[in-house]
Amino acid sequence: MFETLDFYPGKSISFEVLLKRLDDFGYVRRERVSESGEFSLRGGVLDIFPSYFSLPVRLDFSDECVESIHGFDPATGRRLDPHRMVILTPALGAHRGKRPVGLHSLLAYESPIDPFVDIEPGDRVVHVLHGVAIYRGIKPLERKVDAGGVRRAAVPGGEREDHFALEFANKNILYVPTRDLHLIQRYVSFGKVKPELSSLGTKQWEKVKEKAKQGVLSLAADLLDLQAKRQALKGHAYGKDTEWQEKLEEEFPYQETEDQLRASMEVKADMESSVPMDRLICGDVGYGKTEVALRAAFKAVMGGKQVAILVPTTLLAEQHYETFTERTKNFPVTVHMLSRFQGPAAQKKIVQKLLDGGCDIVIGTHRLLSDDIGFKDLGLVIIDEEQRFGVRHKEHLKRLRLLVDVLTLTATPIPRTLYLGLVGARDMSTIHTPPKNRKPIETLVCEAGDSVIRQAIQTELERRGQVFFIHNRVQGIELVAKKIASLVPRARIAVGHGQMPARALESVMKRFIRGEVDVLVSTTIVESGIDIPNANTLIIDRADKFGLSELYQLRGRVGRFNRNAYAYLMIPKGSALTEESQKRLVAIEKFTHLGAGFQVAMEDLEIRGAGNILGTEQHGYIANVGFDLYCRILRETVERLIRKA
Repeated sequence: MFETLDFYPGKSISFEVLLKRLDDFGYVRRERVSESGEFSLRGGVLDIFPSYFSLPVRLDFSDECVESIHGFDPATGRRLDPHRMVILTPALGAHRGKRPVGLHSLLAYESPIDPFVDIEPGDRVVHVLHGVAIYRGIKPLERKVDAGGVRRAAVPGGEREDHFALEFANKNILYVPTRDLHLIQRYVSFGKVKPELSSLGTKQWEKVKEKAKQGVLSLAADLLDLQAKRQALKGHAYGKDTEWQEKLEEEFPYQETEDQLRASMEVKADMESSVPMDRLICGDVGYGKTEVALRAAFKAVMGGKQVAILVPTTLLAEQHYETFTERTKNFPVTVHMLSRFQGPAAQKKIVQKLLDGGCDIVIGTHRLLSDDIGFKDLGLVIIDEEQRFGVRHKEHLKRLRLLVDVLTLTATPIPRTLYLGLVGARDMSTIHTPPKNRKPIETLVCEAGDSVIRQAIQTELERRGQVFFIHNRVQGIELVAKKIASLVPRARIAVGHGQMPARALESVMKRFIRGEVDVLVSTTIVESGIDIPNANTLIIDRADKFGLSELYQLRGRVGRFNRNAYAYLMIPKGSALTEESQKRLVAIEKFTHLGAGFQVAMEDLEIRGAGNILGTEQHGYIANVGFDLYCRILRETVERLIRKA
């Protein structure tokens, strides 16, 4: 049973009861809230910082009745996104392991679909015991408690309790108490066909579930076979952390988040096992995945092994090279970069060092997958944003997984990667906690126009900031730069794209990093790796042509400082967008809160589909019971087979 405390506009609760419940839940009263697990009550205003929320929420009361709920910035008090509802569970210190729900979300306790999958009135949901229904909102009902303290069905005349209203077939309504919210999930599938609503009081739903259970048997057996083969492989088991490892970690210039530390511990445990590691680190842009990877790389080098770090762009290779070089400068670790920024002679020299052991860590693009690349003793491969690599490269990476430890970093995992992580077929660590002082990015989908471009750029320049302007076609990009120059004559403008000579592109990027360029007009080459705290306005031309994960990654180029950031997603005036384009733009505009990468990946999974990762038959089962319940059934089946074995 899950204890909850829920708030929504119209909810009445006496402050005396409220203060007692918050105390019972482990929340600490403060003059002002600054950390999770704290609350503040001043007059008719309740500020509360729920555990696992990125920012606190403010509830405005009138005569002990909730009038409105919205997030706010604790530093400035500035009002942020409204909330339809906030459901609290005990604070982590008081009841570790149970998480609250908010940001328009209900959390089914990257439940396989772990963090924050939205449920809103009108959405299809799945009740584990009763089947597919439509969520119709929350309704307060009375409940009756008999002399023995046993809760009976909700009836007039008893204690009031909030219920989720679920509409089944024939407009039958089932009221589910909020304490049972773990039984409800949003219906997620991979197609446009929606299932029929289930009928209450029949055995229809049990038959559907039983059919799915029988159907996943073959897939569960395949997963177990895959796991058994992997367990049978003998990889290199590293020793415990050395004093140098501890010293390196102490020199980290920032305070690690709890998620970072946990992810790092999980990676190290994998490396200390003789089974080759294949772990996914799923965390938002700028949430500290690189530091987790760096600590793993250092551990591998301390164990006498070489490390290859594979990145999708030369710009990201450059940035990682600078980070790894700076962090390991006090230790006998040799770091090299291999990309088109080097000439043929320099590349040949580095390739030779890899062969003779003169390079401990190499950071490079797909150049690292070339036939002439070999290692003296490769122990760890780190892949940054795997979805950016082609099919041929991924096949190469599959073979590597049988030989060495592999660590994959991503903010928005591709459907197959996400699926394997969710069903437990692949180890996955998630980093939810945002860096300190990080703010949500204000996102606006708007029709393209000179006035929008001019105003957005001028506003950023007035606060001495910089702007990314994304135009994802090399042909005509110079004309776009000239147009921007005519709209904002004071702006210093430069162009960057992947077809430029390596040194010219490097020069442009360094000028932008140094603040010598106000507006960088570029292709999606800046999608990964560009960390420029002073650039906090992003303008994307023809945003309707981009994938959801691309839009999310691009938006992550701004908002990397404690300053308000803005993203303008421009679409042609009067254009008729495809249904998929509309869904992508609605999703990216909706998921503006910190830590939304996992949600974006789930939304992308539903919009694009998962591809042929399971076969036609399995997709049918997913359509019948929804993705979340399918994952649960698959996990239960795997566990049952393990027990039998």
